[in-house]
Amino acid sequence: MSWLESLPNYTAYGTPSYFIYLLIAVLPMGISLYFGKRLAWYEAIVSFLFIFFMFDGSSAPQMISLIGYVVYQTILVTGYFHYRQKKNAAGVFYLMTLLSLLPIIIVKFTPAMVGHNSLLGFLGISYLTFRAVGTIIETRDGAVKDLNWWKFIRFLLFMPTITSGPIDRYRRFSKDYRKVPSREKYLEMVGKAVKYLFIGFLYKFVLAYLFGQVWLPFVERQALMYAPHLSWWVVAVAYVYAGDLYFDFAGYSLFAVAISYLMGVETPMNFNKPFVSKNIKEFWNRWHMTLSFWFRDYIFMRFVFLASKKHWFKNRNVLSSVAYMINMMVMGFWHGVTWYYILYGFLHGSALVINDWWLRYKRKHLHIKTNAFTKGVAMFITFNFVVFSFLIFCGFLNTLWFVKH
Repeated sequence: MSWLESLPNYTAYGTPSYFIYLLIAVLPMGISLYFGKRLAWYEAIVSFLFIFFMFDGSSAPQMISLIGYVVYQTILVTGYFHYRQKKNAAGVFYLMTLLSLLPIIIVKFTPAMVGHNSLLGFLGISYLTFRAVGTIIETRDGAVKDLNWWKFIRFLLFMPTITSGPIDRYRRFSKDYRKVPSREKYLEMVGKAVKYLFIGFLYKFVLAYLFGQVWLPFVERQALMYAPHLSWWVVAVAYVYAGDLYFDFAGYSLFAVAISYLMGVETPMNFNKPFVSKNIKEFWNRWHMTLSFWFRDYIFMRFVFLASKKHWFKNRNVLSSVAYMINMMVMGFWHGVTWYYILYGFLHGSALVINDWWLRYKRKHLHIKTNAFTKGVAMFITFNFVVFSFLIFCGFLNTLWFVKH
């Protein structure tokens, strides 16, 4: 174990040298794809090597958890796939889904229960869980026609997206992987990849650095001088943190999508100008899209379908409101069992309910015509609500109010 901890560790997309090694490793795949062939085994070796160097060194204990987790999920998912070819009992589906979720439930609840992180945890466990559970659900739906242990591991451990997404789906990923893009298509993907890499560098290494490393520590220090009381510096923390969160995460996501494109896989995008959203529903269609679409398809829509089938609610507006609250509360708990993550989920669930009510009321009673002014007001309100919710989400208020300074 000590030899493992002595090896160099490379955080995904963390340093310029990481990109140099990665692009050199990806180059043979790109040349091969250009000539119409996918180097599957070479790609697997490169992926495992880069994952190994993400989880060695000081992160070595996480590697043991990752290996155990992959074996566990592979047995569950492939076992359920073979079962589903013959039978389709709802109880077995719910049991397999619960067992697939069990590691992330333990990891999320352990700090709140015993005061320290679970030994089962590792960087990226949430995103791997989304992929595994999504595959079980797609299998139940009959959408997954071809799956074995190797194909599932290849999907689960797709290197460019392993630690923080974007969250792909097995059916879409395997469709991409089965076919090699035409030369024209691949050159188009390479062009987009280069563009995404440049934008990603601007976001993560310039703007996120300014927001997160220069300005955020300064405004936090100023705000803490007035602790536990609120001051205008807390407002500054909210806006600076929002900038840091967006540029850091969007930059990372652009890197992941760009490297995926170079490897011939069209990983879905995660962000689409979220701060120009005119309401909170549109915001969730633009912010961390692969996560919000996952929750929409596998929690919101499933609950609405089940509740409609069982006639749990007579009023469809009440049904959608309950579904919004469940959806966003689950998302809040997924971030962690703390008061600020749970409140963040509650606020966004409430905002979605109010937004739906407002749109119905406006359509029925006010008949306001949409123009540039109303769009501007809507964007201003949505943006500032989101920034306020990020202030809750970042946990700074917990530090301001409850930590001794």
